[in-house]
Amino acid sequence: MSNPFRTARGLSSMIRVVETRLMRLRLPGPGLLSAWFAVTVPAPLVVHEWAHRWEEDQPVSTALWWPVLASPLLAAVLAARQPRRPAPAVGVSTLVTSVLLAASLAFFRWVVPLTGDARWGRALLGGAALVVVGALIGYAARGRLPHRARPASRRGYLVGGLAVVFGALLAQPTVRLGAEGSTIGQPPHEYGGAGPYATSAGRFTAPAAGAYAIFAVGFAPADPDCRVTGGGSEVRAAEPVPVPPGGYGGDAASFAWVATVRVPAAGVWTLDCRTEDPEASYVVGDVPEIRGAVGELIHWPAGLIGLLGAVPGLLIVADTARRRRASRTRAEVS
Repeated sequence: MSNPFRTARGLSSMIRVVETRLMRLRLPGPGLLSAWFAVTVPAPLVVHEWAHRWEEDQPVSTALWWPVLASPLLAAVLAARQPRRPAPAVGVSTLVTSVLLAASLAFFRWVVPLTGDARWGRALLGGAALVVVGALIGYAARGRLPHRARPASRRGYLVGGLAVVFGALLAQPTVRLGAEGSTIGQPPHEYGGAGPYATSAGRFTAPAAGAYAIFAVGFAPADPDCRVTGGGSEVRAAEPVPVPPGGYGGDAASFAWVATVRVPAAGVWTLDCRTEDPEASYVVGDVPEIRGAVGELIHWPAGLIGLLGAVPGLLIVADTARRRRASRTRAEVS
């Protein structure tokens, strides 16, 4: 019979060996993760907005090229930073990059489902094949790269601070552009409005009770104080949309969903939107139907959206502080 104590010591030794080898593996830090999600999430939306006319919708197929083509680069960087043995280097970099690739594809599948169709399985498998190629190239090139452990620099605070600023600034455009590209149909169907553009003298006819969207026309301010009057002296304030999606309409005019109002009954209602621009016009139409989780994100407070965008930069700052503290501790011990 085997000695149970000897078996327990053997298992404990094996666990310590596995833990030691796992500690030697270098997983992507906050900086590398921030770069990945910046390239694969906001970049496809923002670049398409810059490079195309505002009325051109972005198909989901163009957005998927970004994470697929970026995956071999990330795999190569990760493989070049791993231990010398090829199996851990290629295996870990392939696994980690494949998980991040799947996360970016899932973002455009369920959070921001843009218009058009995409071959999701082919995109995932093609990206995974490129990941393996990138991992092999990164491992082959690692011998020509310097591997000295550099102490944590204060530049990490600068990089983290810039990431906080740019992340907070890009968060709202990402949500707004994602909501525009994930809208079903082309609202608004106008029921009337207020301002020089509208011809209904500040009135609109609601065909039924329920919620209606208030759209800013052209360059009208996106934060008007809109009120609806009807049924005698009844006044109903419109609920603002914190991150208003725009780009609705056609060649004649563009519309941005800036507020929502709920009327209790069908009939004629009066719309009054107060703003600093006397030439601003607003119209009432159907509430846009936005697919995916981004349809709820536009109703979150704008400050909270900006804070979510700043999280990667904050993690970089925290990681820099941790590494510098660990470096000082090692220096004191030695």
